[in-house]
Amino acid sequence: MYALNRTDDGDWSNEKSCVCLWNLDRRSLRSKQADLVLDVPAAVTSVCCHPKQPALIAGGLYNGEVVVWDTSRTQDPVLAQTGMSADSHREPVYQVAWVPLQKKGELGVLSSSSGGGVLLWLVDSDQGRMVLSAAYAFVRQQVPHSSSLKIRGSSTVGVTTLALSPWDSDTFLVGSEGGLLLRCSFSSQTPAAVAPEGRSVSPRAPAVFSFRPSSGPVHSVHCSPFHRNLFVSAGTDGLVHVHSMLQADPLLSVRVSDWYVFQVQWSPSRPLVFAAATGQGEVQIFDLARKSLRPAATIQDGAPDQTATCLAFNGPNPRLLAVGKSDGTVGIWQLSSVLMEQSPTESFQLEQIANQVAE
Repeated sequence: MYALNRTDDGDWSNEKSCVCLWNLDRRSLRSKQADLVLDVPAAVTSVCCHPKQPALIAGGLYNGEVVVWDTSRTQDPVLAQTGMSADSHREPVYQVAWVPLQKKGELGVLSSSSGGGVLLWLVDSDQGRMVLSAAYAFVRQQVPHSSSLKIRGSSTVGVTTLALSPWDSDTFLVGSEGGLLLRCSFSSQTPAAVAPEGRSVSPRAPAVFSFRPSSGPVHSVHCSPFHRNLFVSAGTDGLVHVHSMLQADPLLSVRVSDWYVFQVQWSPSRPLVFAAATGQGEVQIFDLARKSLRPAATIQDGAPDQTATCLAFNGPNPRLLAVGKSDGTVGIWQLSSVLMEQSPTESFQLEQIANQVAE
């Protein structure tokens, strides 16, 4: 488990921070003392663990840098970094993800920022640097138009969240500050209608399909691990939308909160279960197998004014759910067997949802 923390109260662009890691399998686990602390000279805005090498962690910084740490290196855990070069982001990096590369077994790092760019990096551990492999840019004039999409505001689409399809290595999803929700292709060869900004790689326009936009920023998108065409999205409207990759309108919308929803994630063990972190400090867990669209469980810990900013299921141990709060605390919750064990008809029910036509 990992957590982020800020160490100053000054300007975010010059603020130091740290990444804290705990081993939940240790008998001597101490909740108030991390097993490892990575000190970072800038504010850390996102992290992602390598799916196969647990010692590797990718991080995005407020100053636009992308870093990969190797926690097995005790002297200097920084394995590679972008630095502040012409290739790096100019805006805070709000999400990073490990992405399979064309060479079998190798992974790169995908990063996104509010400046409208998504960048794919190769990790050159020998040179200690990140090498830009591909650049993607989002301009409203190049976004495919759905019947409900109206082009307004700035021409650049500020990316707030992204998700990779576990079923199709060419597909990824993007949510934006303006409420746009896009299906994209890594293999797109369409030149982006933006200035290259001195980058070593010319940016491409990856958007191939637009979903119905939200009324405000999209904070989170997550693809179903059980169905290739289903994903969920959430944001400032307090709703979680269940989408099909093949339809512009959502199949289902669930009221989660009267405030923002900051993250939504499908369960890794139950095809019809997802959890959502809310601005009211609660985590709501929904089970679409139930007749009612009310929460199957609610997690409330601490004061209501402490926003639940993030959550994550534990893939190897799906009984565990981690929840991060705006006061810097992280809680680990153990789920009941009802929320873990798949019923014999659950996959069929999920298929029924995926096959329905949006109203």
